Amino acid sequence: MEKRNFLKNDNKIDYGVILPVFLLCLVGLASLYVASYHNSLSSENPWREVLQQAIWYVVGIIAVALIMHVKSKWLWKVTPYVYALGLVVMAFLVKFYDQAMFESTGSRNWFRIGSFSAQPAELMKIAMILMLALVVTQHNVEYQDRTMQTDLQLIGKMLAVVIPVLILVMLQDDFGTMLVFLAIFGGIFLMSGISWKIILPVVAVVAFIAIGTILLVLNDGGREFLKNIGLFSDYQFARIDAWLDPFHDVQGSSMQVASAMMAIGSGGLFGKGFNVSEIAVSVRESDMIFSVIGENFGFIGGAAVILIYFILIYRMIRVCFDTNNEFYSYIATGIIMMILFHVFENIGANIGLLPLTGIPLPFISQGGSALLSNMIGIGLILSMRYQVEEKEEGA
Repeated sequence: MEKRNFLKNDNKIDYGVILPVFLLCLVGLASLYVASYHNSLSSENPWREVLQQAIWYVVGIIAVALIMHVKSKWLWKVTPYVYALGLVVMAFLVKFYDQAMFESTGSRNWFRIGSFSAQPAELMKIAMILMLALVVTQHNVEYQDRTMQTDLQLIGKMLAVVIPVLILVMLQDDFGTMLVFLAIFGGIFLMSGISWKIILPVVAVVAFIAIGTILLVLNDGGREFLKNIGLFSDYQFARIDAWLDPFHDVQGSSMQVASAMMAIGSGGLFGKGFNVSEIAVSVRESDMIFSVIGENFGFIGGAAVILIYFILIYRMIRVCFDTNNEFYSYIATGIIMMILFHVFENIGANIGLLPLTGIPLPFISQGGSALLSNMIGIGLILSMRYQVEEKEEGA
């Protein structure tokens, strides 16, 4: 009897999602060891940071195990409170932020209590995903006969959820995180069933704004305008300059990007071998962790990591299509967009394809807040299969 119950529970767990995450976590620990070993501040005890990250992995695994058992009805009820609490914490951070992190990064997105520090915006991503999924599902249930008017109402409801978050993120001067929130919103917006007659003009407007912003960034007058209206700061312009010409100031503003590109390029096809680091890259334990992978394991190793991410995304999409719960489907869409954008932006910044925005690489970069957020997302994905199987057994 016990064996039969074990097999039933085992069938509820989607190992196609768990295995890629497990592999990425192993890559993260190995890469963090290399980064810590060659970091002048922690080279005496490289295992210290690895152990700290391992503890966060354990916390994340516990979070996955707990969230996997949360029923959709309870999640539905608690979502508005989670979202409201997230807004309160984000608003609190605007005033009471970590001054040291602000001076080093230019963003007010961290708070510190003693030796403990956290980035609330990471967990706010999950809260916003849940709230958007709730709002869209409620609207679609209420208005099953879709019209242009009801679609416009839905857009208004979605903006009412997203705009307060974007304002708070802008007040924290965290442009990279704001892009993640926009990506989440965009994914759920496209999947919400809104008519293409609305979607096409919206996409056109967004493309026009994006192209216009790029043109403004490329000239001094435009930069001054963007700075005056509060959309960009000096450190963000410096990152854009480093992206446009990574080697224009290798001893200054473009040093991080240039050194990361050289480290990845020096790895060649197969890499230099584990724990070899001949090119120093600042913040390589978090934002630039892919440079460690590229230098140690080369193109083959970097491509393997990207392949693991694609497998994970594919498995999550499968779960999204397999579930008959509309609320879960929108949650899955938001989580997929969150992880996909993180991967695209982080690796793109490391290889010079995109500007550096300080976005971590999911499950690999050092940092408890981002890791916990991603693990919660995985827990929600796994709960979709787990709850469906449990319901079918009880039917």
